[in-house]
Amino acid sequence: MTAAHPEPSCPLRLGTRGSALALAQARLVVEALQMAHGLQPGAIETRVVQTAGDRVQDRRLAEIGGKALWTRELDGALIAGEIDLAVHSMKDVETILAQGIALAAVLPRADPRDRLVGAASIADIPFGTTVGTSSPRREAQLRNRRPDVKLVVLRGNVQTRLRHVGNGTVAATFLAAAGLDRLGIGEGATLQMEDWLPAASQGVVGIACRADDAGVLGLVQAINHPDTMLCMQAERALLAGLGGSCHTAVAAHASLEGGLMLRAELLSPDGRDRVTGDLRAGDGSAEQLGHALARALMSRATPAILRSLEPAGVA
Repeated sequence: MTAAHPEPSCPLRLGTRGSALALAQARLVVEALQMAHGLQPGAIETRVVQTAGDRVQDRRLAEIGGKALWTRELDGALIAGEIDLAVHSMKDVETILAQGIALAAVLPRADPRDRLVGAASIADIPFGTTVGTSSPRREAQLRNRRPDVKLVVLRGNVQTRLRHVGNGTVAATFLAAAGLDRLGIGEGATLQMEDWLPAASQGVVGIACRADDAGVLGLVQAINHPDTMLCMQAERALLAGLGGSCHTAVAAHASLEGGLMLRAELLSPDGRDRVTGDLRAGDGSAEQLGHALARALMSRATPAILRSLEPAGVA
């Protein structure tokens, strides 16, 4: 334990969703904390917290409350003192954190790209066939590139969505490469960044705790990966600058090749309109970069794209 902060209670209580992927990500956090602090087995206790997003599987997130459905119960458990830290897939975390909650650290980013399961490429999806997704981003991207394809809502954990492809319910679906890799699943064709940008913060595991819990903050910050945090901050600042809702089709990715650079794509919900852009940080911060690119994209966005960003569209 670090002597610079009050020592947190033991065992440290780590909250997570109960899916196989969430538990795999929780194990990564436990292992990182054990390695950083020399903690013994049993020093961290994993507690499963079921979220509304896990319970409701037949509708889009945008229709039933958005990203908060993945975080609300974990935030509540933190504030109530039932857990000391919570593990999240950062692409599922709202841009503005709940009051009293701090993002203490992120692990090194895994593969941020999407994988297409059921076809070797976007071009190879059979003409007029059915593809399942519940992501407004993926839906708009696919409609833009393949307007002939029929889209249906497909939610559920990784195994459920793979099963729907396997039994022919849908011809294809999209999954995050990071999630598949963490589960040891090699299925799917990886979509390259040049052709298909991912969701902001995809591939990033974050650890949240109470903002006033100095002991846990100090413990968790020791495993933070600065490069991943910097890129994620730029991507999340873009989302904040756009002010969009969970209905908004936005893709983004930041990298540190030759300095901090952010690329993004905005689409209308039907995929017909699309604007893209990229920007380097220069002397500015990650947050300034994200906000600057958001302004640049909005200045060129069509009315259909701008309507999708309006607060009135929030579910």
